[in-house]
Amino acid sequence: MVSPPPTDVKLFGKPYSAPVGIAPIGGPGTGFPGAETYFAKAAQAAKVPYTLGVLSAITIEQAAELAPDVLWLQLYRFPNNEHKIGMDLVQRAEAAGVNALMLTWDSPVRTTRPREVKSGIMAPFKLTNRLRMDAMTSPHWLFSMMRNGIPRFVSLRPYMNGKTSIEDSTKFIRAEAGGAFTWDEIARYRDAWKGPLLLKGVLHPADAERAVAAGIDGLVVTNHGGRQIDALPASIDALPAIAAQVGGRAEIIVDSGVRSGVDVARAIALGANAGFAGKAFLWSLGALGGDGPGHMIDLFKDDLSATLGQLGCYTVDELRSVKVRHPGAYTLADFGDV
Repeated sequence: MVSPPPTDVKLFGKPYSAPVGIAPIGGPGTGFPGAETYFAKAAQAAKVPYTLGVLSAITIEQAAELAPDVLWLQLYRFPNNEHKIGMDLVQRAEAAGVNALMLTWDSPVRTTRPREVKSGIMAPFKLTNRLRMDAMTSPHWLFSMMRNGIPRFVSLRPYMNGKTSIEDSTKFIRAEAGGAFTWDEIARYRDAWKGPLLLKGVLHPADAERAVAAGIDGLVVTNHGGRQIDALPASIDALPAIAAQVGGRAEIIVDSGVRSGVDVARAIALGANAGFAGKAFLWSLGALGGDGPGHMIDLFKDDLSATLGQLGCYTVDELRSVKVRHPGAYTLADFGDV
């Protein structure tokens, strides 16, 4: 009998059960109340990374209690008052035992998202007839709302005079956050944070090179799920040139478009260390409620293990020797001098 190949890996020197993680999601509780709690519990049980978004309905400290071994933190740019808020969040993350910090670089400005406008999931919130019908016909959602209450962005409470409503939080973010981290600011956060530091939103080899030179430990190759500008390159197309430029000097995570274990295997074969998913885990909540994230992790791991077996790979690392034909990928030559 042939045993299924294992999926365990190390990321930044720390063991995880699979090269799969829950990507940072802004305010997932607005889509499914209690989302962050379910994500954290499932990730801790499965020993895969969970990146808490700073716009969360649980605090950094609460998330660290739920997922002490696997918690990462995503951070937006808060430039006012010499990054007072950002630096305080870094100190809180360190005190809570967060395992890695991820600076978000791929949403320098807020863009219009037509589907959000149409659905009413925006600020100010609009309770449309469609939303009423969706709620009435979604028992998992209703139960979770009764159990967890209306979502509030409590991680930012210390900086908002105790206000945590979605409306107040939206006003606060628009006033305090924005723009992409400059290289000088990245250097400041590198000095302030002693653990693994990742830069999320890298799509160009020149940026990857400069990030590595600045001391970044990990690059997240992502187009923000196509939600900022849908004309950006697919993450998987940008990956090979970035991997070639970096040459193993930093770990690489692919985000955006990761839907299965096969997708994770493709990413690793093209030079990544792991694949993170966001939408898939939100969909899992809609399908199975609080049981969804754990089931989704199992699906990723089972699919990845089966893919390894079909390719004749005994470990995840052996995927790097698999020959890959990817006609849509960019090469270093496409970017000229880097």
